[in-house]
Amino acid sequence: MEKGWENIYNATEEYLILMARDLLQDNGIESVVINHKDSAYVCWGEYELFVRDEKKEEAAMIIEQIKNSLN
Repeated sequence: MEKGWENIYNATEEYLILMARDLLQDNGIESVVINHKDSAYVCWGEYELFVRDEKKEEAAMIIEQIKNSLN
């Protein structure tokens, strides 16, 4: 990933990363998802969610809410 972006969340399940991305978008935070899943063995690898450095703290609070709601 290029400079100015911070990885704030990793997940092995696509629905979790998409839920996080959509929630960030709903709050006006731009994000990018990188798919590191193996194309032959989809059980290996994970998704990474990146946000701009200046939105890192705000995004981290939103991600924490997601994690708490899943427990």
